[in-house]
Amino acid sequence: MLNGFGRFSYIVGDVKRGLLPIAYKNDFSHADSMSPEDVGLSQDMPYFSTTETEGAPLITYLHLYECDMFSMGIFCLPPSGVIPLHNHPGMTVFSKLLFGSMHIKAYDWADIPHSSDAIINPSHFQPSNVRLAKVKIDTVFTAPCNTSILYPAAGGNMHCFTAMTACAVLDVLGPPYSDSEGRHCTYYNSFPYASFSGDADGMVEDGREEHAWLEEREKPEDVHVVGAEYRGPKITEH
Repeated sequence: MLNGFGRFSYIVGDVKRGLLPIAYKNDFSHADSMSPEDVGLSQDMPYFSTTETEGAPLITYLHLYECDMFSMGIFCLPPSGVIPLHNHPGMTVFSKLLFGSMHIKAYDWADIPHSSDAIINPSHFQPSNVRLAKVKIDTVFTAPCNTSILYPAAGGNMHCFTAMTACAVLDVLGPPYSDSEGRHCTYYNSFPYASFSGDADGMVEDGREEHAWLEEREKPEDVHVVGAEYRGPKITEH
């Protein structure tokens, strides 16, 4: 797989600064044609079956590779599996849906116009750590589809995945999460724009439906991600 995908080891080095030049997007075009077979996956594997257990379906993570510059892995989701809304601070992320259908909802932090006199309506209850975000993606993707890229401040840096069918997504994160370096994964609740804005239409310029309030939260207790051994083609370093 990574003989054709091995340019990661060169290109992703630049994301150590938290910003991958847009020009590199073309260098990942070969990823668009990747298939589950390229990484040793098939849809009849047990990772993609829904078991009769209480709570959210179990999600399996196949760890492929990690270094100081980037990490690479595959999330295997059974139908209705959810990876809740979370962020990627200072990171660039490449995601490739290998098979199946997945709903993705993604946000970036909103820019509130300096000329706006609007404030959060004091008559509304306002949770702590609430912040305005703009919806960037709210779509169902079905494989085959192109590789998507999110950036530290654009492209939908905070996102939620919901499996419409069994599906697998390859994720490449550069640089990886690191608590010691300030790249902690934060989870969020989302609330409609009107929840805390009242009639303050002047706070946004392009529609309430395209905005939401995000509140920091602890990692949801009903989300269970387990690791499994990657058994696909060997990863070649360059």
